[in-house]
Amino acid sequence: MRLTRQLFAALALLCAIQVQAGDFGSAGYKVLNPPQPVSSGNKVEVIEFFFYECSHCDDLQGPLAAWEKQKPKDVELQMVPVIFRETLEPMARTYYALEAMGEIKRLHHSFFDAMHRKGVDLRDEAKITDFVAKNGVDRAKFSAAYNSFSIASKLNRSNQLVNSYRVMGTPTIAVDGKYIITGLHPEDTVRVLDEVIKIARKERSKH
Repeated sequence: MRLTRQLFAALALLCAIQVQAGDFGSAGYKVLNPPQPVSSGNKVEVIEFFFYECSHCDDLQGPLAAWEKQKPKDVELQMVPVIFRETLEPMARTYYALEAMGEIKRLHHSFFDAMHRKGVDLRDEAKITDFVAKNGVDRAKFSAAYNSFSIASKLNRSNQLVNSYRVMGTPTIAVDGKYIITGLHPEDTVRVLDEVIKIARKERSKH
């Protein structure tokens, strides 16, 4: 039990780390140089880098979920689970497996609730499989997705994005491959996100 508390304390410290490179200034965001390519087509791309054990990511989920319900139609939200250390891989793999099964929308917030308010241990495949099965997910189909090559490819892509965007702490939000928001209170994060989307939209209109 002591080891468990120490592990979660270390994870909480990790997700509290703020991005040090660059100056965010009073605007609450920084410009990433060089900018990164986006995959959202004609829509403004918004990426949230997160991991489930992160208490600050948990704090942001409510405000961000409310924002998502009312977000502009020309904005696409993507979620990228980060793997700062080996112990984070099982839940990152779980995210992509459930996404492939069409179940992540239903269970995404349940994972935060289970970890941060109910003290559920979800640090390995067996425990995770038991949890999702209790929540209506087919056990065999989940295991097949969890261990599939396509999910491994998505994990590699996640690591590439974390490196490309120089993500050092979570939650970090990237807008249209160019703007980085991190280290703000949840309400301020959403407010700055709306402001940066307007900037990104204007830049797109010029091109």
